[in-house]
Amino acid sequence: MAVVKARQSDIDLLARLLRAEAEGEGELGMLLVGNVGINRIRSNCSDFKGLRTIPQMVYQPHAFEAVIHSYFYQKPRDKERRLARKVINGERYWPAKFSLWYFRPPGNCPPTWYDQPFVERYKLHCFYQPTGAECENVYNAL
Repeated sequence: MAVVKARQSDIDLLARLLRAEAEGEGELGMLLVGNVGINRIRSNCSDFKGLRTIPQMVYQPHAFEAVIHSYFYQKPRDKERRLARKVINGERYWPAKFSLWYFRPPGNCPPTWYDQPFVERYKLHCFYQPTGAECENVYNAL
């Protein structure tokens, strides 16, 4: 059962984001990116207040670098659509299970990002999850 509403066009959009942001990280890396995106919609906190849809999340200004590159605009493939459906349906994977931020640093992962603690690195991406009551929705059971 979906944890966020998604039409086919939303699934395609999320699939394109997964591919553009993390194709080199393999299927798990793409799932982790998807988790962060879905968490941003579900959490309704911090920089992500008011995000209710996949398009709002994907096109939030300065949220994902991939949307400014032509690679993002390629047609989605079935593989990425399948992965997008998994995260839309609430499947969560560590270290992005509760994360709202990730990025790819040139070196080691900093201990905090946007004042949030480092969770773990997966390949080239570092993941960070919120602390405090403001973002407690990200921890709610599905």
